[in-house]
Amino acid sequence: MGIIPRGSVKSLLFLIALTAFLSGCGVHHSRNDDPVNDTVQKEALAAQPFEDEFDLEDEFEDAASAEIIDPLGGYNRVMTEVNDKVYFWLLKPTARGYRAVAPEGARLAVGRFFHNLLMPVRFANNLLQLKPKQASIELARFVFNSTVGILGFFDPAAKHCDLQPYPEDFGQTLGYYGVGSGFHIVLPLLGPSNLRDTIGLIPDHFLNPISYVEDSEVRLALRAYKQVNQTSLHIGEYESMKKDAVDLYPFLRDSYEQHRNKQIEE
Repeated sequence: MGIIPRGSVKSLLFLIALTAFLSGCGVHHSRNDDPVNDTVQKEALAAQPFEDEFDLEDEFEDAASAEIIDPLGGYNRVMTEVNDKVYFWLLKPTARGYRAVAPEGARLAVGRFFHNLLMPVRFANNLLQLKPKQASIELARFVFNSTVGILGFFDPAAKHCDLQPYPEDFGQTLGYYGVGSGFHIVLPLLGPSNLRDTIGLIPDHFLNPISYVEDSEVRLALRAYKQVNQTSLHIGEYESMKKDAVDLYPFLRDSYEQHRNKQIEE
């Protein structure tokens, strides 16, 4: 067998890491960084009875679509297709291969490690939203899980002390202070977003400890690994959502905007 060229490996890592770039910094998917919460949310969507599908779409059209600003609809449709292909052609096969060799327990532990690492994002945004109790719980979780939980690979704070996480990001913080979502935009490789949440990616990026790893290749590898690990825990969920969508782009757009509005309200 030939040796895989170093440049090819770096290109693969770059593509995968790009999908996690800002979200890997805890933002775009700090909403989804918690594997447990993310699974529950997606399963809830995927588990909608078929007969409710049209009611759900009607509800989106009435409550969400009418309020969504979408001047980039043509571009967003194309980018949705591109992201879809990247998922099926690159990310999913890589995650399936990784899942085949790494037991679920190990992958869950890795997911908890990265989640614990992103405490600064949640802590700062809880404070900015004037939620000192939630911020202090995030800090307590970090201290407990980083020590007793062995660098965050385990979550004794939740298991033994019922200290549950309070995921917040800067997009939610902006929404908390009344900043509107702005126009909808599908980011390359990252998926659905809007102007407010895209701007919110920037400060969250600087709160992510991985952003300060000096070696760019190590930083890239960490983001790629985080994304592959997270995807390996959720294979099948996107497929279920896609199967239930009559038209994928508006389905994802409306689901995203509605989900974000709900997160901000909470």
